[in-house]
Amino acid sequence: MAKPMQGKVAVVAGGTRGAGRGIAVALGEAGAIVYVTGRSVRGNLSDIGRTETIEETAEMVTAAGGKGIAVRVDHTQEEEVRALFERVKEEQNGQLDLLVNDIWGGESLTEWGKPFWENTLGKGLLMQTRAIHTHLITSHYAAPLMIGQKRGLIIEITDGVDYRYRGNLYYSLAKTSVIHVAQAMAEDLRPFGVAALALTPGFLRSEEMLDHFGVTEENWRDAAKKDPHFLMSETPAYIGRAVVALATDPDIAQKSGKAWSTWGLSEEYPFTDRDGSRPHWGNYAKEQGF
Repeated sequence: MAKPMQGKVAVVAGGTRGAGRGIAVALGEAGAIVYVTGRSVRGNLSDIGRTETIEETAEMVTAAGGKGIAVRVDHTQEEEVRALFERVKEEQNGQLDLLVNDIWGGESLTEWGKPFWENTLGKGLLMQTRAIHTHLITSHYAAPLMIGQKRGLIIEITDGVDYRYRGNLYYSLAKTSVIHVAQAMAEDLRPFGVAALALTPGFLRSEEMLDHFGVTEENWRDAAKKDPHFLMSETPAYIGRAVVALATDPDIAQKSGKAWSTWGLSEEYPFTDRDGSRPHWGNYAKEQGF
């Protein structure tokens, strides 16, 4: 049976762990060629302090049924990003069907519980460089490949679907900015048959979150003792499958320029989380009065 993304070429920028890894692996399951980028490579991890690497993700993509290609890229460095897309152009004969911008690097920079004037200014500004500037640089070099073939999709991974305050000024600015980046890119790209949109997971059960609660994917429900909301969490596979659904939708232009959620898309497309469930953070948040 043909896989839905067989022969398609994707770049997952920031695919080392979390949502990025889940997206890359789901694209592999769908048969795609996936370039996995990030700063953490074997023998030279990034300053985030995590052990995951882009090579691991690429191997998982291949094991899932696609072709994973790890490329170390610091997306704050324009020349490294330029070189990435020159390589993609050369190796794939100019083909690029999907770019997922999941570059973040703000884990250690967010200072929760403090008003903005008490935040460390350098950390707040660095967050914008890592989480917004990188997306702009990456899309700048990816878009011409898609424009040349008059098709393609750029997805901005964010937190939330609106512009409300997210508990910290710098974090809010980073996450809401990329929603507008998607909206603005969509307008410029529309005449060329290329779509752009923003996508958010719900409560993401990432590797880092599992470690935070001291659980594994096997016993993750035990974390509800510390935070009952964790029972409504979702694995990175959920947003990965949402991306596959979007990337294979022939009417994707209708969604261009808007912000979407895993839970909302699960009402429209037939994808599920790894265990067959369909976590719906939106309904849960309303019930809880968030």
